[in-house]
Amino acid sequence: MVDISIVIISWNMRGMLKDLLDSIVRYTTGISYEVIIVDNCSADGTAEMVRMSFPKFSLIRNSENRGVAAARNQGFRAAKGKYILTLDADMVFTENSLQKLHRFMDRMKDAGICGCRLTFPDGALQPSARRFPTPLSFVMRRLDFLNCVRNGKVLRNHEMAEWDRLDSRSVDYVIGACQMIRRSAMEQVGELDEHIFYGPEDVDYCLRMSLKKWKVYYCSETAIVHYEQRATRKQLFSSLSFKHLQAVVYLFWKYKGRLAD
Repeated sequence: MVDISIVIISWNMRGMLKDLLDSIVRYTTGISYEVIIVDNCSADGTAEMVRMSFPKFSLIRNSENRGVAAARNQGFRAAKGKYILTLDADMVFTENSLQKLHRFMDRMKDAGICGCRLTFPDGALQPSARRFPTPLSFVMRRLDFLNCVRNGKVLRNHEMAEWDRLDSRSVDYVIGACQMIRRSAMEQVGELDEHIFYGPEDVDYCLRMSLKKWKVYYCSETAIVHYEQRATRKQLFSSLSFKHLQAVVYLFWKYKGRLAD
């Protein structure tokens, strides 16, 4: 068993994925880790890049785009780590974040999942730890390019805008772009819900953790740069946006219209 299994799914993000993998190798010391890349049928040479530049990393190549939950589950099944870390491909390490997250999880014995500070390339903080969403907050997230929505009460409450994120604390959920999961908690909770192709699988998983009495934490002790693609906002009427909407409807149906009391 290694300390951390890093599971990264990629779909036509060859350049960003290479930058991420280079940064993991550059900054990670003091712990053992493995990297598992699940390629969702990319057409940009992603698989060939991984095989050539990172031959020691594991590669799972899908013949079709299986979405986020199903692809991450493939990585989970291959993982050997005490902790499993999900990362989006559009991220870059600037310090030894793996070691800091590992130490945090070792210290917080009740933590089923933790995420860390995520920043934009200019250093601005992203709202990566949030309160459970309402149907209205999902709509507001799609419209946050409007100032009246961006600064409105609904979205600010959902994204915990009153908090400067300089301290570590338990939260409702952390986004799937960076989730370190305790293996023993995963064994109790199970895999990601594959009914969710893309979107709120992170909300669902953190809620399921809390229902099994595991806590979800935000760790302020390290930061990772996240370029945050947000494909559904850029392509509001794409098939991916439709699948995202289906996933949101399914999520609220699953929990009978509400996610938390």
